[in-house]
Amino acid sequence: MDHEALAREMRGLREQVTGITDTALAAADGMLIAADTAESIDPEGLAALAAAGLGLARRTATATSRGALRQTVTYGSHGCVAFYAVGDTALMVVLGDEGMDVNRLHRATHPALDRIGSILTEKTPEGV
Repeated sequence: MDHEALAREMRGLREQVTGITDTALAAADGMLIAADTAESIDPEGLAALAAAGLGLARRTATATSRGALRQTVTYGSHGCVAFYAVGDTALMVVLGDEGMDVNRLHRATHPALDRIGSILTEKTPEGV
């Protein structure tokens, strides 16, 4: 897996959307894959919480016949947290401050998710 390419995608998203404060990429089971977070954020804990939240949202979407879950956003008094499915095996979590434009975030995130999904599924040559 190309961790530098994943880091570039997360940095690129932060550069495109004002207000993003932190990003993390996790496997669906909550294991951290990559993170671009402040020191005050525990990236492993964030990955585990995001996976739990995404799992619950996926089950809710399925149980209510709403199709495959694409994203969920939680709003707090100091900003928001957006969770995005990356296929069936991973997720990305984005933390934003009060000024983050969530609609812009959604527009910028979908192409990045496609690229991240491709990076995650790339095969590494044997012996490398």
